[in-house]
Amino acid sequence: MLNSESLSRRDLLWQVGGGLGGVALAAMLGRDDASGAESSAKTVVSARGGVLDVMHFPAKATRVVQFFMAGAASHVDLFDHKPELIKRNGQPWDPGEKVELFQNGHGATFASPWSWKQFGQCGKHLSEVTAPLGEVVDEMAFIHNVIGKTGVHSTSTLLQATGFQTPGFPGMGAWVSYGLGSMNDNLPTFVVLPDHRGFPSNGQKNWDSAFLPASHQGTIIRPGAANPIEDLFPAKNGLVTREGDAAGLELMTKLNRRHAESRPGDSRLEARIKSYELAARMQLAAPEALNIEGEPKHILDMYGLAGGREFPKEINDLEETDIFGKKCLIARRLLERGVRFVQVWSGCDNGFPRRNWDSHEDIARDHGPLSLGMARGAAALIRDLKQRGMLDDTIIHWTTEFGRMPCAQSGKGRDHNPFVFTNWLAGGGVKGGATHGPSDEWGYKPLDRDQPTQVYDIHATMLKLLGIDHTRLTVRHNGIDRRLTDVHGHVIDEIIA
Repeated sequence: MLNSESLSRRDLLWQVGGGLGGVALAAMLGRDDASGAESSAKTVVSARGGVLDVMHFPAKATRVVQFFMAGAASHVDLFDHKPELIKRNGQPWDPGEKVELFQNGHGATFASPWSWKQFGQCGKHLSEVTAPLGEVVDEMAFIHNVIGKTGVHSTSTLLQATGFQTPGFPGMGAWVSYGLGSMNDNLPTFVVLPDHRGFPSNGQKNWDSAFLPASHQGTIIRPGAANPIEDLFPAKNGLVTREGDAAGLELMTKLNRRHAESRPGDSRLEARIKSYELAARMQLAAPEALNIEGEPKHILDMYGLAGGREFPKEINDLEETDIFGKKCLIARRLLERGVRFVQVWSGCDNGFPRRNWDSHEDIARDHGPLSLGMARGAAALIRDLKQRGMLDDTIIHWTTEFGRMPCAQSGKGRDHNPFVFTNWLAGGGVKGGATHGPSDEWGYKPLDRDQPTQVYDIHATMLKLLGIDHTRLTVRHNGIDRRLTDVHGHVIDEIIA
């Protein structure tokens, strides 16, 4: 055990984090004197960018958790109750217009394999596999008329994550980091908790900082992995010595200074230096934030980490509950410690049977375990934040790249449906128990096709809840004033409390 009273801060950094701590040492020690404090204050102002210029609303929220279901979760099997599908199950499906499908095949009308039940004072219908959310449904606002632009996974995922269909644009978390800055010097502002099986379409482009300063990109953390944050600690092979590392840092400093002087205006090197400084501080803060062993049993049980509940055997996959619940609990711990934006991914696996949401072959097999795990973990997070007094200023946003068709594919699956799907929000100034923008009787397209909801509207609404005018959070890039909502976006006032 380290004795902090007998160690200098320099020695403490070395013993806890190895030589990497030396990268940040000067900056950290500088905070102990007046010049360091002045420098730190300037950094905070700089990190917050144009916050005073773009904040034109009273901020109801300060933090965000974004759930992203990779592969396209089926709205008509989870949240969007359609009695017409039940009534006409197995009959030919004819919406009265030409049907565009992503793959071949136009099967019969296909009712959800699960039953539906009303929950909460709002009486919201939820599917059997999203029933755990019934405990918190009065905190949630559902938007059932969201539309996409294409049925292609890669472009649709980028659209929902960045507001654009092509690579090269910042993720929403990067925009929020840029606009509002950090709440904690020892942890990243924007954290990504990926699916343990892999990355979604486009990989890291979904949470990249693009033309924003590189320090605002998402930091990947893998809860439960032997090495949750890659390259945070030196390899335990004895090859890195204190003297050798000091000499290497001295040389790197000279090379970095020479490189920066020859490239004025290039933020990448500065961001890399800041990332090393942050990494050194994370060596102290991150292990504690990711350690859930001290959580009481009733909290672990609430998140599904101390045993399962009784659900039909074919969908009660405790592994999925454990995986998603752990990420939700880690998200809460990160929020408590000042992380501003946490993005949680689910379903990034193209193996067989699928453990993603792209259920072309068998909705019941694929969606069942994923849905229960998601619903249990998300419900626990909402309850946990509420009991800690944190839900009021934390936005929770659930999304996916598009929905799925009302007709069957291969008998038991569903094809892509970019024409309508569901998002929901909770907390952070959101009007609980609300439903906005119904889909049509089939769940095929918006009921009012002239006034659908687009991702720009979702983003504009979330930014307003954070106190930001989405039209003024802009960055000039290649001669264009770029923003998260492009040239679109309308705030959905009906779901704001």
